[in-house]
Amino acid sequence: MAHAHPQTAFSNTTFPKPSFISRRREIVYQSTLLYQLDVLKSTGRYDAFKLQWDPSYNDKPNVWPVPNHLFWDSDVAKWIEGACYFLLWKHNETIDGAVKELVDMIRAAQQPDGYLNIHFTVVAPEKRFVCLRDFHELYNAGHLIEAALAHNKHYGTDDLMEPILKYVDLLHKTFGPGPEHRHGYPGHPEIELALLRLFEHTRDSRHIDLARYFIEERGNPTGQGGRHYFDVEAEERGESPHDMMVYWPAERPYQYYQAHEPIIDQPTIEGHSVRAMYLLTAVADLVRLDGSKDNKPKRDALERLWSNMVDKKMYLTGGIGAHKQWEGFGIDYFLPSGTDEGGCYAETCAGIGVMMLAERLLQLDLDGKVADIMELCFYNAVMTGMSADGKRFTYVNQLASTDTDLSQRAEWFTCACCPPNVTRLFGYVGGYLWTSKVDDTSLSVNVHMYSSATLSVDVGGATVEIEQVSNWPWEGKMEFAVRNASDVPATINLRIPGWATEWTISPDLPSPQVVKGYLMLPADWLRDNPNFTLNIPLKSRFVSPHPYTNQDIIALARGPLVYCLEDVDNPWVNDHFKSLVLDPAAAISESEASIPGTGEPYVALTGQNCASFLSVDASLAPQLPRGSTIQESDVKVDKLNFVPYALRDNRGGKGHMRVGMRRLS
Repeated sequence: MAHAHPQTAFSNTTFPKPSFISRRREIVYQSTLLYQLDVLKSTGRYDAFKLQWDPSYNDKPNVWPVPNHLFWDSDVAKWIEGACYFLLWKHNETIDGAVKELVDMIRAAQQPDGYLNIHFTVVAPEKRFVCLRDFHELYNAGHLIEAALAHNKHYGTDDLMEPILKYVDLLHKTFGPGPEHRHGYPGHPEIELALLRLFEHTRDSRHIDLARYFIEERGNPTGQGGRHYFDVEAEERGESPHDMMVYWPAERPYQYYQAHEPIIDQPTIEGHSVRAMYLLTAVADLVRLDGSKDNKPKRDALERLWSNMVDKKMYLTGGIGAHKQWEGFGIDYFLPSGTDEGGCYAETCAGIGVMMLAERLLQLDLDGKVADIMELCFYNAVMTGMSADGKRFTYVNQLASTDTDLSQRAEWFTCACCPPNVTRLFGYVGGYLWTSKVDDTSLSVNVHMYSSATLSVDVGGATVEIEQVSNWPWEGKMEFAVRNASDVPATINLRIPGWATEWTISPDLPSPQVVKGYLMLPADWLRDNPNFTLNIPLKSRFVSPHPYTNQDIIALARGPLVYCLEDVDNPWVNDHFKSLVLDPAAAISESEASIPGTGEPYVALTGQNCASFLSVDASLAPQLPRGSTIQESDVKVDKLNFVPYALRDNRGGKGHMRVGMRRLS
């Protein structure tokens, strides 16, 4: 039996010793959950399931035509989900009481036929399911399903599961292939992966059938009466074919929704980046669960779209999404660093989505390149989404600041998908460290990420423990101990990161085998060596985007962490480091540092005499003779101080930041 997803497997992992991850989890438990609970209450979200009118329902939408409060169901649901994960670890009376009160409100808010949604019960009850394309009913339903699964896992009751199952029954009666059904699917995927998780809990075939229908019907050009479903429902709403949503790049831009053609036919990854990740995560789950069916077209699509994204549409940090307008992908190799260069969005939720998809792909095929991306996203695109004190967040994660978009976090957002998403991720992050496959007599564990943590797995009535002790990502020494496995054939596969130039394991492993990025530890060696140490030296290195991005820039990295420059360490900057030229031959030194207030330690990097400035005479534009007006100036930078991108905007400053610098040629 293999664990299906991190939200199930996380409870087998504990963090008994201090580590980067355990300290961040402690911050979320002690601070973030309570802070977000206060915000839910002060903004009206907490009481919204009481189905009373809130004055904000009259507010003009920030993004027409989507009401600002349309996502409140999911904001609450994700907070409940995250809260339940942390309550499974440690009890908190305030959080526990809030979860119970919210569940009571949700139960009372359900309509007689099972329908459950705030906006379409209070504000527009006559418009149920009339705009699947844009109005997020099914997206909200998906997050309610995931909240119910987490609630059931912690409390062991059906208090939330019962109304959610009733709602899913209504959805099953409403959507599907029959003549009595709407042949629709959500504009924002999420319910698909939630239904597949629900199926693994209930084993009710209706749940996997509905998920399969949503996935396979998506993009069908003749799905509703011989026409595209989104065209039919738009006509029923009285929309003109020429109406344009502000987030559309063109008329009928169904690639924004990954609905321009069936998923198995899509040649490249397109559209809204979070939607794409949630959809592909569901496709991967369906492939795994639909083992008896011909899933080669879906497997091929997963590999094709993943490769297109990683090879041609991903930032150095693992972030995805270059365009602000549609929060998504551009053409191949369009990866500007900041607003004044043409874009850069890299939404926090999209980074979480990449992690979700990567973990599902690893269950289909153990490939270190995929795990490398999962870890890259976690330590950069995702970790940067929350401040060190757990009370400020990012939605957009650009790689370079500008005067209009400073490198600064916010206390909250009108569309607040990212803050509770980060919270719930830290609740189940243990499920990302490793996956296990177990039967009555044997155990196989794949270690994808490193931290101080302990995995406990029941094998034939005995509990086998695998402990790793590490100060990753600051130090590369991992000490492992395997306990209670003397009578259990156990194998362990350790990921060797693709950026690692060397590694050692002790005691010595004769004829070591590294297969697709994983070091295979056979059962007989583990039986003789239950305690062993893997060492991966962490050295600073320069990295660059693909030459086809037309960016001759370099960035500094160490281990899985990408670094950046901030004005707080380099107070002379006045142009967001745009004119800085960095020498790739520079010697980089390391030093220990910490974040004020929280004391979070980190490794700071410093370059000595490694940079200079461009001298630019812009008055001679548009044609500048080579070398005559753009040149390296005589002004040198004695010292450059770098900080991990994940820890930016934690120490004050004016918000000037950059990851990639011009390369000295």
